[in-house]
Amino acid sequence: MMGHAGMAALAVRYLRPAGAPVPGARPPDPLPRPELRAVRTDEKPPPAPRELRRVLGRFASGVTVITAPGADGGPAAGFACQSFASLSLDPPLVAFMVGRTSTTWPRIARAGVFCVNVLGAGQSALCKAFAVSGAQAADKFEGVRHSPSPATGSPLLADAPAWVDCTVHAVHTGGDHLIVVGRVEALGADEGEAAAQDGPLVFYGSIFGTFAALNQ
Repeated sequence: MMGHAGMAALAVRYLRPAGAPVPGARPPDPLPRPELRAVRTDEKPPPAPRELRRVLGRFASGVTVITAPGADGGPAAGFACQSFASLSLDPPLVAFMVGRTSTTWPRIARAGVFCVNVLGAGQSALCKAFAVSGAQAADKFEGVRHSPSPATGSPLLADAPAWVDCTVHAVHTGGDHLIVVGRVEALGADEGEAAAQDGPLVFYGSIFGTFAALNQ
């Protein structure tokens, strides 16, 4: 079975152009080519990305920050992520989606491990700090309190209500995104009264909010 280091190398290859394989990595199984057919004149085009974003924005989600330790002497990596979900109880698996153009994902893939930091209601500023890209991305951890997670050493952000420490288990293609599956190695949650009262950070319709039912 391929270890998480080998899977990480394979994951990086998904982001490389054809003809530039990672040495020693098994190439991914090719996806079947779609069947060619004529498009009817009365056939409706697929939904535009803007319309998809507008409608799917009505699905409320929690907010996380995915982090990983620096690989090959590099700095730690992290990015804000809404597309996190539990996948399997046995074996213990979780998943998140990341854009194929992400500049942070290759660093996480090289590390082969990651920690999912679930954010609380009062951590919207922290989420925005990890949502930056480009030249500002190198400063994401500046001033942010964190400690090594117990299993993988990934940054565990202070005051996160819950965290899930994982190794990269599999990576699948999904259009313009990658579907990253992680095997859970350790996890924990703040069971204190304050955490329960504050509740989670929720994202809905491009704005942050809270889950009021927890405070009733």
